[in-house]
Amino acid sequence: MVPREPVTAESEGISMLIFLVNPNAGGARGYRVFKKLERRLLRTKTAYQVYVTGGPGEARQLAARLSAEYEGESLTLVAVGGDGMLNEVLNGARLSERLRFGFIPVGRDSDFARGLRLPRTPLGCLKRILAPREERELDYGVAEFGGDEPSHHRFLVSCGMGFDAEWLAKLYELEQRNGRRSRLIRGGLRLLVGFRALLRAHCTRGYFETDSGQRVEFGHLFLLSAQLYATEAGGIRLVNKVPPTDGLLTVAVLNTRSRLQQARLLLLPRRKAPESYAGVRVYRCREFRLFLDEALPLHADGEGLGGRRELTLRCVRRRLRFLC
Repeated sequence: MVPREPVTAESEGISMLIFLVNPNAGGARGYRVFKKLERRLLRTKTAYQVYVTGGPGEARQLAARLSAEYEGESLTLVAVGGDGMLNEVLNGARLSERLRFGFIPVGRDSDFARGLRLPRTPLGCLKRILAPREERELDYGVAEFGGDEPSHHRFLVSCGMGFDAEWLAKLYELEQRNGRRSRLIRGGLRLLVGFRALLRAHCTRGYFETDSGQRVEFGHLFLLSAQLYATEAGGIRLVNKVPPTDGLLTVAVLNTRSRLQQARLLLLPRRKAPESYAGVRVYRCREFRLFLDEALPLHADGEGLGGRRELTLRCVRRRLRFLC
């Protein structure tokens, strides 16, 4: 990680503004994007600090240290990168009433930016952070794992199990292998990786139980996604609308072993009513426990969490303070 000394300001604003930058986001564009934004910060004499991360996990460590260091003071942590970077900051931060979050997406596949309708340009997002129209109180989700060492993981967009996690894992491997050329992993190539992941993905039996006592069983679970916004995994749409900040998870399940129906999943973003698609079922709940016969890959906001057979997912209502 590369820290930068804070720049002094002549005018009062946010008491402490800290940017956490993923330099490899958007095909190694993250650092270049921030350097352009930095000119705006200097021109407006805004006080800030910036940390450029050097690898996975560093943003989480930084967020933990900084939120502890400034506990009791007003602090804004701004993630510059993709949804995965924002997820790391969220999981590391020690939440409090005086902690604010901001997000400057790098690239075009941010489901969080799409769901929250953030400005389409990094500069537009920076302007919102420096002079926000509102401070929104957002929900977030928590995935809890049992076992010998119980743990939990927060998410802002979705927590998915099955095909989407497999697809995202293959894309990540390809990005790591291609380095700076990872910006080419979009469009047709992204779809090709998706079809290859589809051929390797498998279904399993299982069920989940909600906090209201509902029990849902399935014989051919291909994908399950607990969502806080309408799209996940870089644009997959399994639900048409997700009510914002109501304290509930929208759980979309694709239960089919038909390869044809599974393949159509990749075209769902073009559908007006994905819930009407054969094999897709949608449920609403505050919390549920999932039990599978076989382990399936799991992700939270695109970050791989290994294979899981059992987990608990729940929604925490309006706990995050977000500048937008």
